[in-house]
Amino acid sequence: MSRAAEETNRRLLRARDLMDRSYAEPLDLATLARVALVSESHFIRTFRDAFGETPHRYLQRRRVERAAWLLRSTDRSVTDICLDVGFTSLGTFCRVFRDIIGETPTQHRRRGPLGPVPSCFARAWMRPIG
Repeated sequence: MSRAAEETNRRLLRARDLMDRSYAEPLDLATLARVALVSESHFIRTFRDAFGETPHRYLQRRRVERAAWLLRSTDRSVTDICLDVGFTSLGTFCRVFRDIIGETPTQHRRRGPLGPVPSCFARAWMRPIG
């Protein structure tokens, strides 16, 4: 991989890391492109090439993943969760959630609470170091 390609990847990763850290905050394309030190159109194109989806869709997916966890781990309302993960419209949240997860937020919640961590992971954390 060329030095220029490595630098481009690092810049894209910085923008993606910002989306991962600040998914609940309003993030616009201009801000993300500035973090990657490229124009907005170049950012969209290179991000999609590198990660397989547009920055907007990546951010939506991260928000929905967090919402899915909250729906099954808390008793907070769907509206509160929608707003907490960064959506500003309940209708948009429900549509995007269904597109990504395959069911509505309410249907997802009905699946019940999340189970415990699989024992193989728990044992790995409990092993002594050394």
